Amino acid sequence: MFRVGMGYDVHRLVDERPLILGGVNIPYTKGLEGHSDADVLTHAVMDALLGAMALGDLGTYFPDNQEEYHDISSLELLSRVAGMMEQQGYRLVNLDSVIIAQKPRLLSYTGQMKDNLAGVLKVFSETVGIKSTTNEGLDAVGAGEGIAAQAITLLEYTATTTNNR
Repeated sequence: MFRVGMGYDVHRLVDERPLILGGVNIPYTKGLEGHSDADVLTHAVMDALLGAMALGDLGTYFPDNQEEYHDISSLELLSRVAGMMEQQGYRLVNLDSVIIAQKPRLLSYTGQMKDNLAGVLKVFSETVGIKSTTNEGLDAVGAGEGIAAQAITLLEYTATTTNNR
């Protein structure tokens, strides 16, 4: 049995924060505002995984009003979601994602992002797709006020019992 999940996240760009995407610290004059490290790519991936397993969304498991998640690495949170995936009997078949950012240019960082996500999810880097695009100057993301990401995942149920699946 296969399950598809979709995820989306967006955060505002602000001064005096690091810009973390896919676990990579990208040199830029601004970073993303958020309770954790605000890694929109990893957040979208986690929501896609949780959605494919029909387990709700990121805020259900890692609420932004709990101190234990303040400035936490999103890769650490992804590791926890990967544990849920394993516990539920799923394996990742593939992941595709897109980062929408007017600036900075991200092409030279996507390889490391793929390696980071694949490492945490315990899959080959070829299983992970990451693209980046601009919003052609349209809306708040296009005006450089924020960065968004979308992800879609395909999971395969691998457990030996059906458990009503």
